[in-house]
Amino acid sequence: MHARTINDQEFAQFQKLIYDIAGISMSTSKKPLVSGRLAKRLAHHGVQNYGDYFRILQKDGQHNELQIAVDLLTTNETYFFREHKHFDFLRDQILPHYRPGRPFRVWSAACSSGQEPYTLAMVLAESLGEAPWEVFASDISTRVLERARTGQYALEQAEKVPKHYLNRYCLKGVGAQEGTFIVDRALRSRIKFSQINLNQALPNVGEFDVIFLRNVMIYFNGDTKRQVVERLCGTLRKNGHLVIGHSESLNGIIDNLSIVQPSIYRKP
Repeated sequence: MHARTINDQEFAQFQKLIYDIAGISMSTSKKPLVSGRLAKRLAHHGVQNYGDYFRILQKDGQHNELQIAVDLLTTNETYFFREHKHFDFLRDQILPHYRPGRPFRVWSAACSSGQEPYTLAMVLAESLGEAPWEVFASDISTRVLERARTGQYALEQAEKVPKHYLNRYCLKGVGAQEGTFIVDRALRSRIKFSQINLNQALPNVGEFDVIFLRNVMIYFNGDTKRQVVERLCGTLRKNGHLVIGHSESLNGIIDNLSIVQPSIYRKP
């Protein structure tokens, strides 16, 4: 059975759904993404069009299916050491000022399939060694979190990882695992993964020295951006840093952070 193209009315229903749940504003250019990612769910339920599938999501007792739809529509592509200057800044400008005592905590606040938190863990392990540190990683999608927890990736993902990190913190798959690599178990154990919707009140996550909130705000409107940043800043320690994507800006969004350099902010 071939799912037909999603029409404007059907797209508008999913547009509203994902905005109400995740605060994500999807432009009409995302119509092919929505129809492409949900097509298998139509086939799974044996329905002919996106309107029928939407009606399934509206029924009581469809929480699991709703979670699947949200997972499919909110997952972003990511890779190791993406926008590497942020990791250089962490290593060269922030970590040298850390004084052991309490653990140094970093939050990867839209971690997708895990490459960002594992990159952070490699940088922290290299710079802080045995000093106490931890990485907290969250995403709205349970599906990508399951994948992230395994720490296993296709070998081509390793191309972005500097050689010395690869040798020290990753293992190459053999036999049935050939063509993949896995992040070392000791490093994986330092990361806590949790499902969190940044568009809702946050659970008690504690305080952080650095928060990475990269390449997620491009999907939010101004109002949602402000609310999300305010929530996260409430968990940032004094003098803590908030890092956003290079293509993003907090201009006119929030005034209680000082800009250190483009895409990096500090809480006074």
